[in-house]
Amino acid sequence: MIKLLKNKEVRTALLWQLSVAVIACPLCFRFDLRAGLTALALSLLLMLIFCISTYKRYQRISSLANDINQVLHGDSSIDFDHYSEGELSILHSEIYKMTVRLREQQQKLINDKKYLADSLADISHQIRTPLTSINLLVERLSASGLTDECRHQLTNELYELLDRIDWLITTLLKISKLDAGTVSFNKETVSLESLIKRSCSPLLIPMELCGQELIIRAEGDFYGDPAWTSEAVGNIVKNCMEHTPDGGRIEINAAETALYSEIVIKDNGTGISPEDLPHIFERFYKGRNSDGKSFGIGLALSRMIIAGQKGTVKAENRKNAGAMFTLRFYKGTV
Repeated sequence: MIKLLKNKEVRTALLWQLSVAVIACPLCFRFDLRAGLTALALSLLLMLIFCISTYKRYQRISSLANDINQVLHGDSSIDFDHYSEGELSILHSEIYKMTVRLREQQQKLINDKKYLADSLADISHQIRTPLTSINLLVERLSASGLTDECRHQLTNELYELLDRIDWLITTLLKISKLDAGTVSFNKETVSLESLIKRSCSPLLIPMELCGQELIIRAEGDFYGDPAWTSEAVGNIVKNCMEHTPDGGRIEINAAETALYSEIVIKDNGTGISPEDLPHIFERFYKGRNSDGKSFGIGLALSRMIIAGQKGTVKAENRKNAGAMFTLRFYKGTV
């Protein structure tokens, strides 16, 4: 109660009440003793009620301030529901909204920290594997008595590993830019046929060496970023190529409707394992049928590029054999 009297507003209110009592009580005593005593009692009662109600209100404010302090120090178990409606209800409501946002931000930071730690662990593992192979190849190349043919073969393997590391780092940088939201997708209208041919261009020679047939049927246009989208489509076609046997077939059908541009990619390979199907677009996920050269980020990058343009991608198994990927880019949302 003594701390309450240190408040300037409380002191001012009490002085006004005391001043009224000092003026009113003598006037009442002049007319009648009972009236004067009644006025004095009422004045004292009003001042007592004011002090008690003000004290309780300040206690509630102090309790609220203490709860806020605990929330700011990381205690997310504080519950503000026990504050009843009243003159502080608006303040309670706003502070509750603030604490909810703080809790959400805190949880988001915890999740981001865990995700960053997991990503760094995955990246270090992905890079360590080819680096170990490179060290072994360098040791073999430095050995004496190697034939020219063997040295040439080891050199080719070394270059292949360096290319894989370069592709991994480049892809990870692209993913980090997409994660950070620093990628600005261009908006251009190109034919679906030219987009698909651009996507498949780097894969034509490997397909030819494997005797795989590529069939493209495309009509209509695509509105979006051709460069990024061709990379997304190319990664999916590359995945189909790697899981299609020699002499197999890959079909790409594309069409434009009033609502979206659709690209459907099919292969006649072994299909996707039911256990892998829900996870194939996850970062660093490797399916059961993946080879040792896979990093598990190509399809993840494709999904990020497509989603960044407000598109969708779906993977499923065909009824007969093989996998099917359906990409849709909706108009007016890029």
